[in-house]
Amino acid sequence: MGIPHHFLGYWGYGAQQELEALLTSVLENLSFRRGEILKFSAQENYSLPIWNVVYIGIDGNSPPQQNQIAAISASGLFSSPDAWVIQENNCLVLGREPFGRVPLYWTQQRQIIWFASQLQLILPILQQSEVSIPGLYGYSCFSYVPTPLTSINGVFAVTAGTELVWQSDRQSGKLRSPESKKIHSWREAPEQLTDEATAITELQTLLKNSIERQIADLKDEPVGVFLSGGLDSSVVAALLVQAGVKVRAYTLDFGNAGIPEYPYSEQVAQFLKIPLVKVAVTPSSIKNALIPTVQALDLPFGDGVCVPLYLLSQRASQETQVIFNGEGGDQLFAGWTNKPLIAAGVYQAENPAGQETFIQQYLRTFHRLGGYESQVYQPEIYAQIENLHPEDWLLAALDRNECPSLLHRLRRASLMLKGAQNIHPRAAALAFAHRLWVRSPFCDLPLAEWTFRLSGELCLQGACEKYILKRAVENWLPPEIVWRQKRGMGVPLTSWCLNDFWHQLGIWLNPERLRADNHFYPHIAAQIVEGKLGAAIQGRRIGETLWLLIMWQLWRSHVLNEEITKQSWDHPFWLHRWLWRNFKRWQG
Repeated sequence: MGIPHHFLGYWGYGAQQELEALLTSVLENLSFRRGEILKFSAQENYSLPIWNVVYIGIDGNSPPQQNQIAAISASGLFSSPDAWVIQENNCLVLGREPFGRVPLYWTQQRQIIWFASQLQLILPILQQSEVSIPGLYGYSCFSYVPTPLTSINGVFAVTAGTELVWQSDRQSGKLRSPESKKIHSWREAPEQLTDEATAITELQTLLKNSIERQIADLKDEPVGVFLSGGLDSSVVAALLVQAGVKVRAYTLDFGNAGIPEYPYSEQVAQFLKIPLVKVAVTPSSIKNALIPTVQALDLPFGDGVCVPLYLLSQRASQETQVIFNGEGGDQLFAGWTNKPLIAAGVYQAENPAGQETFIQQYLRTFHRLGGYESQVYQPEIYAQIENLHPEDWLLAALDRNECPSLLHRLRRASLMLKGAQNIHPRAAALAFAHRLWVRSPFCDLPLAEWTFRLSGELCLQGACEKYILKRAVENWLPPEIVWRQKRGMGVPLTSWCLNDFWHQLGIWLNPERLRADNHFYPHIAAQIVEGKLGAAIQGRRIGETLWLLIMWQLWRSHVLNEEITKQSWDHPFWLHRWLWRNFKRWQG
């Protein structure tokens, strides 16, 4: 089956000897740091434009398809790659499938396009790696960097479901500006399916077909499944068992600090008669895995679940090479986050003169730093982002022309934003770091397109979200798993930050370092823990906001390899927390 790999390459007009020297120097550094076998895929015909590609990995590259000079697949099923590079008729094509499982980056250096499946591979190509301020702003609003931006100036990401095409001009030896072609769009079907019995039968068939496609290359080897005890991952586990696959489940255990989910995982595992491995998540294990997680993610991702998922992948990799997950179910079947937005949409329709637009309401569902710009950024950065509108990054996803009805529009947005730009690429990155193939049965094109035929009542019936999915699988799982109310994963970020990581906050978000970076206000961490940043940043939002900043700062240190300035002591985190709290009471 091979091992997950990455690739780096170039295409265009330039001095081949210089380009090969640059490529070789990048690879020598990688080989020293990672000890990986390098495989060149060089062209045989050296007529212009010139190109070369290298795969970084062990036995990872499959025979390329026609005209394909590079491809990558998160699942290991190379018949349908997740990102690809094609050289055809003096054109370069960079493309990605619509679920966004694997990223694809590019940068232009003179008349050469460099492309890579990992940001860290492209950084040595740049003369200077500078933080993109729009990328930083997008990250602070969403907890991921919105495509086509990245966190680095001059480096861009291909948007999921699109191809970028460069044409070359042999006479001038120059490249034309790239043309962006939409190769797939999530679109509401003109005729909606309303019959419940028909929908149940069709959905059951689609789910089973998806699993069959994703296990077609498996023989007798066992596979893993990340089992949260929620509906989506439980459905995937049930489908694998029904298909006769040897399955071992892995679940997270946050102990007494978080909302306990593992009892539900235990119930599912017992019902399906599969072994369950509990992975303990403690402040100590989080701290030890924090920097490796940041390096594995490649781009900054600010969600608190990233490090626990790193630990889960690490444990699973000891026993399997293929891991299944339930990611994508919320996006396909209108999961629990849609209800407040539907209410907001109805309210807005009744009150068209309302102060807040629907797209602004959607932006608030990310619960990040959007709306706090003047309190968050130092003046120089604030001046640069003042004319940027994060709502613009949501417009295409919330296009009424593609999905006139509200529920389908929300599902489209969730697939294009939270799925393709956050959930799926980070899952693949964490799996690749542990040489795992990751398979997401809900990321299946026939299944996904079918869901855009569903009437709203079949997705959301009263207060019951994912209604049709629950009806389709209610005989496959215990009823209390199928019909229980959805909760998000209870990562106890606030508890960790205000207790176990209290002193570390003074290091990770040290005022002197923030002052030198000249991006965030130096004392933003103290403002957050004191409740002074904003009325909405209370309770769990305290930990989420601190974690967003921590992951960004660690990304700068351990991916960009920026030098860390001297630490200052003008912060409360060097005190014991109970001393600081008493001091604040005395001050008050």
